[in-house]
Amino acid sequence: VRAGVAPDHQHTKGVTRLFDRISRRRGFTFFLNVEIGRHVTHAELLQHHHAVLYAVGAPDDRRLDIDGMALPGAGTATETVAWINGHPDFAQLPVDLGHERVVVIGNGNVALDVARILTADPDDLARTDISAAALAALRTSAVREVVIAARRGPADSAFTLPELLGLTSTARVVIDDADRELVQRDLAVVDDAVTRAKLEILAKLPDAAGPTGRPRIRLAYLLTPHRVSGTDSVNGIEFRRTGTEQPVHLDAGMVLTSIGYRGKPITGLPFDDDANIVPNDEGRVVDPATGRAVPGVYVAGWIKRGPTGFIGTNKSCAMQTVSHLVDDFNAGLLDDPVARPAALDRLVRSHRPDVVDAVGWQAIDAAEIAGGQVAGRVRVKFTAVSDMVAVAAGAPAPSMARRLLADLRR
Repeated sequence: VRAGVAPDHQHTKGVTRLFDRISRRRGFTFFLNVEIGRHVTHAELLQHHHAVLYAVGAPDDRRLDIDGMALPGAGTATETVAWINGHPDFAQLPVDLGHERVVVIGNGNVALDVARILTADPDDLARTDISAAALAALRTSAVREVVIAARRGPADSAFTLPELLGLTSTARVVIDDADRELVQRDLAVVDDAVTRAKLEILAKLPDAAGPTGRPRIRLAYLLTPHRVSGTDSVNGIEFRRTGTEQPVHLDAGMVLTSIGYRGKPITGLPFDDDANIVPNDEGRVVDPATGRAVPGVYVAGWIKRGPTGFIGTNKSCAMQTVSHLVDDFNAGLLDDPVARPAALDRLVRSHRPDVVDAVGWQAIDAAEIAGGQVAGRVRVKFTAVSDMVAVAAGAPAPSMARRLLADLRR
């Protein structure tokens, strides 16, 4: 929610209120700023519980293997959203918005998020929880067009209908004549209601050859990336018209990929390197050598089934896993923990003194909201882990909030 949801989607970020209610339930415990496999092992977790359920998602981007992707100015949409949101690992990401065009390869929801933010009015974003660095960069941005380039045709667009509706209602979205013809072609043969609804929206988009004005987003299709051009940094990208050798070149100062995600191994658990998931049977982790369930270990979400589906899909996925966990407990298939739950707190703190608990998180949250009230924003987020740990440990927050506010004003 903090790093992956675009800052102008504050309604979506409101799900944190549900998280807050859950976290106040008896028996719920936070161990934040702790890495499994580094500060505490899976085996140690299991010693203190009947079961461990991993819902860690698919955190790594799929990388595009073409020439030029190592050049400055080439990156991923996910990293850019994290930079926009002030994620500590990406707060210092070098993002150059000095060119008139940005190209995003892939057309899922994250691609739409990046394009929308890069073409938005900074004054509108200033009221959100966008990072100070990103807001400052957007205020001086030279970007006039973001091209969202897809390898396949309009009917295969990966973005969801609600995201497309949201984009077209808030941003200036255009399409050129050749792509409009592709939309009409697909409309003539598509039966699926949702796909048809998306195509009907695309068919009504303004012409890309129309008058210039505020920054715009252009949807483009049948473009297979061939190479990123540039010497010291990105200056463009060359595509091949999908299914042909016809070259299509676009000048650009930044090229971002948004072509999917992949899970990464969890220390102590089996991993399927081909599917990039933890091998499982409807959420029960299985040993690939024997095909039998590993007692007490479960997965849910994208680490369970791969990066497919959205919030509703993940809800039903989680319900399936938890149902099996409960069945296994009732059937006596889960070993009793050998240590008391309270002992885990001592273990974690001995391995990770900088652990942040529920009280610590509440202090961080309160300090950010207080900083936001001063600045007329939703919140002013900390972008350094060290600052968050210090506030969680009881350090005076106002001075940090003032420093963050000074950064914002700069």
